[in-house]
Amino acid sequence: MGRRLVPLTLDNLPDLPAPCRSCVFWELDPVSGEAAVKAGTPELEKESWISAVLLEWGSCGRVVYVDDVPVGFVLYAPPAYVPRSLAFPTSPVSPDAVQLITAWIAPAYQGQGLGRVLVQTVAKDLLRRNFKAIEAFGDARWKEPACMLPAEHLLAVGFKTVRPHPKYPRLRLELRTTLSWKEDVELALDRLLGAVKKDPVLRPS
Repeated sequence: MGRRLVPLTLDNLPDLPAPCRSCVFWELDPVSGEAAVKAGTPELEKESWISAVLLEWGSCGRVVYVDDVPVGFVLYAPPAYVPRSLAFPTSPVSPDAVQLITAWIAPAYQGQGLGRVLVQTVAKDLLRRNFKAIEAFGDARWKEPACMLPAEHLLAVGFKTVRPHPKYPRLRLELRTTLSWKEDVELALDRLLGAVKKDPVLRPS
């Protein structure tokens, strides 16, 4: 079983699930997002956003593959690149943090720790880039997959509430705390996906 975690680029953007490839909920402000949907251009806007962030800031996502089949992804960027974040009652994201925008895991792989692996991967990337924290707007009433992450899941992988709200709390993960995590990303993937010794896990880029 081959497994790999690779940076999100325009080349593998089509590997995201169909709704996510053309979703601009976070990437545009509410008015611009609605206009893009009406004009039928959200997929182009998504590509434009990914391109701009890659050029100006760098890596802003990871895609997980199992036997070359995409089974999950995570997207993140500084709050300046996430206009929708200003529309939340618990905004703004702290200036020393990068926003965990959204993530998705294929149903067959949910509940097995892959969400934590994705957060670990983001944390390792941002530590190398000298950021202090990751923040996210959680959905405290989450019921089904959507653009927002369930607050309960964020708390389970190490985030702490920094600004409470009955529906949209803002949560934070101090990156220095992730240094003490016992599970390395590669080892976590190894256990999660049932690797065998002759099929080593590839290191994330």
